[in-house]
Amino acid sequence: ENNFVQKVDTVQEEWLNFGVDDYSSESDVIIIPSALDFVSQDEMLTPLGRLDKYAASENIFNRQMVARSLLDTLKEVSDDERDCIAVLERVSRLADDSEPTVRAELMEQVPHIAMFCQENRPSIPYAFSKYLLPIVVRYLADQNNQVRKTSQAALLVLLEQELIERYDVEAKVCPVLVELTAPDSNDDVKTEAVAIMCKMASMVGKDITERLILPRFCEMCCDCRMFHVRKVCAANFGDICSVVGQQATEEMLLPRFFQLCSDNVWGVRKACAECFMAVSCATSQEVRRTKLSTLFINLISDPSRWVRQAAFQSLGPFISTFANPSSSGQFFKEEECKNTEDRNLAEEHSNERIVATEDIPTHDVQSQTELPLVADESDFAETLENDKEESNFIFDCCSIAVLPAPAPSSQEKPLSDQELYNSFNFWRTPLPKIDIDLELQETAETLDSETQEGEQEVVASASSNVTMATRKELEEMIENLEPHIDDPDVKAQVEVLSAALRASSLDPQEETTAGIGKSVDSQNELSIKDHLIVVFNFPPQDIVESALRYIHNDSDFSTNSSFSPEEEKKSKIQDIVPQALLDQYLSMTDPSRAQTVDTEIAKHCAYSLPGVALTLGRQNWHCLKDTYETLASDMQWKVRRTLAFSIHELAVILGDQLTAGDLVPVFNGFLKDLDEVRIGVLKHLHDFLKLLHPDKRREYLYQLQEFLVTDNSRNWRFRAELAEQLILLLDLYSARDIYDYLRPIALSLCADKVSSVRWISFKLVSEMVKKLYSAPPPTFVVDLMNELVETFCRCQKWSGRQTFAFICQTIIEDDCLPMDQFAEHLLPHLLLLASDRVPNVRVLLAKTLRQTLLEKEYFLTCVSAHQEAVEQTIVALQMDNDNDVKYFASIHPASTKIADDAMSTASSTY
Repeated sequence: ENNFVQKVDTVQEEWLNFGVDDYSSESDVIIIPSALDFVSQDEMLTPLGRLDKYAASENIFNRQMVARSLLDTLKEVSDDERDCIAVLERVSRLADDSEPTVRAELMEQVPHIAMFCQENRPSIPYAFSKYLLPIVVRYLADQNNQVRKTSQAALLVLLEQELIERYDVEAKVCPVLVELTAPDSNDDVKTEAVAIMCKMASMVGKDITERLILPRFCEMCCDCRMFHVRKVCAANFGDICSVVGQQATEEMLLPRFFQLCSDNVWGVRKACAECFMAVSCATSQEVRRTKLSTLFINLISDPSRWVRQAAFQSLGPFISTFANPSSSGQFFKEEECKNTEDRNLAEEHSNERIVATEDIPTHDVQSQTELPLVADESDFAETLENDKEESNFIFDCCSIAVLPAPAPSSQEKPLSDQELYNSFNFWRTPLPKIDIDLELQETAETLDSETQEGEQEVVASASSNVTMATRKELEEMIENLEPHIDDPDVKAQVEVLSAALRASSLDPQEETTAGIGKSVDSQNELSIKDHLIVVFNFPPQDIVESALRYIHNDSDFSTNSSFSPEEEKKSKIQDIVPQALLDQYLSMTDPSRAQTVDTEIAKHCAYSLPGVALTLGRQNWHCLKDTYETLASDMQWKVRRTLAFSIHELAVILGDQLTAGDLVPVFNGFLKDLDEVRIGVLKHLHDFLKLLHPDKRREYLYQLQEFLVTDNSRNWRFRAELAEQLILLLDLYSARDIYDYLRPIALSLCADKVSSVRWISFKLVSEMVKKLYSAPPPTFVVDLMNELVETFCRCQKWSGRQTFAFICQTIIEDDCLPMDQFAEHLLPHLLLLASDRVPNVRVLLAKTLRQTLLEKEYFLTCVSAHQEAVEQTIVALQMDNDNDVKYFASIHPASTKIADDAMSTASSTY
C-alpha cells in the first residue's frame, strides 16, 4: 500500500510538471503553467474530456494515471448510461497501448471496475462481458511477462468473486486457454495457461472442468517436449481429481498419474508425491489399496533424495485416507478430515471396508478386516475390548500361520493355571507319529504334502501361545531345568513341561495319510525331529528357545519385552492399511533415514501420528506404541514439541485405558521438558486432564505449581497460558482441591510483573470465587475473600491495592457473587480505597463504582447502609484533588471498558 501511494504521488508530480505541452506562439521560450493554472484548466473539462486529454498524451505517466483513475471516472458518470459506455469504450482503446506498464496498470483496475459494473448492472448491461473480459483473455497471451501475470491474477479474482457468467466461462475463457496450450504455443504461455486451467477448475465446477478442461489437461500430462508443463500438471493433479470425482479420476486421470510418478525428471515425481493424499481421496478404497499403495512405495524408494523426502512427508497423510468413516466418524474431502454430515459421501469412501458383525467368520483371520459398526463411541470401545478378549490367536513353533480359535469355554468358566496347561482345551491333534521305515519309502513330494497337512491341523489359543514341541525336545528341556528344581518358578515350569510331555504321548484322534497310522517307539523320536527340521527348515535350538521363552513368560501373556525380531515384526501387523505402507511409516524413526532422506523426517512422523492412529484404530495401537515412545524421547526438541501439542488428540483416539497406560508417562516427561515442549501440553492441559480418571487427575495438582517456573522469566506468555488453563480446570476439581492447590497459583499470578498476565489472573480469581461460592462448604469462598483483602487490599504497594480493585470490578461485572454477599465481604474494604494516597488507585475505584457497581439492580433499588456508603464515597471522589478521579466519579463514559482500564492503567510491565 505504501509503495502504491508513493507511486501515485510520483505520477501526480510528473503529471503536474510535464503533463501539458504549452508553447508561446510569439517566442521560442517554453512557458510551463503553474499548478493552479493546471488544476483550473482541468476543472473546466468534463470527466470524459479529462480522460481523452491524458489518454492521448505522449507521457507514459499520464496514461498510467488515466488507467488508475478509470474507476473514479466511471463513478462520476454512473448516472448516465451513455457516458458509462463511453468510458468502457475508451478502456478498450487504452488496452491497445504500446507501453506494457500502462497495460498492466489497466489490468489491475479491471476487477474493481467489474465489481462496480455488477453493482450497477441495470444502468450498464453486459458491460463487463462486452468490454472488459475480452481484454483479460487477450492479455493472457501478451508478450510482456508482467502483463500476462497481471491478467492471470485478475482472471482468478474474477472467477473467485463469480463476476464472470457461466456462459462466458464456456464460450470465451476456456477456448482461449485450450488454444494457448496447443502444441505450437509459446512455451511460457503454455505453462502459464495450464496453471490457470488447474487453478480455475475448483471455481468453475465439475461439469465445465470435465467437458472443457480435463481432455486438454490429460494431453498436457503427456507433454513429451516440456517437463515444466508436466510438472505443473503433477503439482495440481490432486485439485483436478477432487473436482471431477472418483469415476473420472480412475478412468482418465490415474493412468496419467502413473506416468507422471515414473517421469524421468525428478521434479515431476516430487510434485506427484506432494499431492498424493488429494489423489487418494478421489479414489475408491480398492484402488487406493491395490494400486496407489504400490505406486507410493515406488516413490518412497525413488533414487532422488528430494522425491523420497516429499514422499515421506506425504506418507502419514496418505495412510490417513484409509480411515474407515464408519468407525472414525470422519471422511476425507479436499484434503481435510471433517465430521461426516453426508452419509452417502461417507459410504462412497468406505463401502469396501464396512463389514457387518455376522459376516465375520471367527475361524478366518484374513477375513476379519473390519470392526463391526457400533452405535456410539462407548459401545465401540467396549466392543474393541471384548474382541480383544474373545479372539484367541497362536503362533506355531514354525511360525507358519496365525490362526484364531474361538474359546467359549474360557469365557464361561475360567480355568486354573494347571488346567490351562494340562488339558486339551487349547490343544488340537498333534503332528502324526510316523513309522520311520514307511516314511523312508515315501517320496519328497509325499513328505511335503503330509507335512503341510500336519501344519494345517496345528491350532491353538492366543491366550496360551502354546508352542508345539516333540517329546525329545520336551525331555531335553526338563533335563536342563532339573538342576534348578529348588527354584519354585523352575519347579512350576518343569510341571508344565511334564504335562505337555504326557499329552504328546496320547494317541492321535484323527486319521492320517494311508500307511502312516502306526505307533512308533522312543527310538524313532530323533528321526522325527530330524524330519521336522528338514521340512520346516527351523533349527532345533530356535524351537527350544521359543518354548523356553513361552514358559518364561507364562505368568503374563501380554508381555512381549523378550520377543524375537520376527515376533516383534508380527506385533506390528494389522489389516487396515497395506502393511508395506505402515512398515515404511514406522521406519521414519530410524536414524539412517535422517541421513539419507530428511533431517526433519522424525518431525514429519510425529506430526502425522494422530492421523495414522485414528486410521488404525485403538485396536491397533500396539503397532504404533514403540514408534510413539521413540519420538517422545527424540533428541530434537521440535519432535517432542510436535507430540506435546497433539497428545490430547491422541488421548481421545486411544481412550481411557490406553491413555493411562501409554500416554500418561509420556505426558509426565513433557511436563519436565524444555519450555518449548511444555507449552504444548500446557496449551491443552485441560483437554488432556479431563480424559483421565479423577484419581489420576488429582495427582497433577501437585505439579501445577511447577508451571510458574520457566527457563526464561521473561516468558510471560507461558504464565498467561497457565492462567487461561486454570480457568478451565476449575470444572475438573473439587472445592477443596481448588482452595488447596489452585488458589496459591492464582494469587501468585495476580501479582505478576506483566499486566497481561495479571488481567487474565483477575478473571481466574473471579471465576474461582464463583466456583467456591456454588460448592459447599461456604467457608472456602469466605476464606478466599478474606485472603484477597489481606493480600491485596492491605498491601503496602499501590499495585497490590489496585489489583484488589480490579478483582472486585471483575467479580461484579461477571456476577460471580450475589450482590448482598459482595456488599458484606468485599465492599467495605473496597470503599476504604477512596482515601488511598495513590491517584491511580482512586481512579480505578471511581470507575468501578460508577461504571460497574451502580449498574447493578441491588444498588439501584435496595435502600441500605451499603448503598448509602457507596453514595458517600462517590461524593467524596467527586471532590478529589485529582482531576481524573473527579472526572470518572462524576460522569459515566460509555466508551470506557474494563479491559482498557486494565491495559492502560499505569503499572509496571514489560
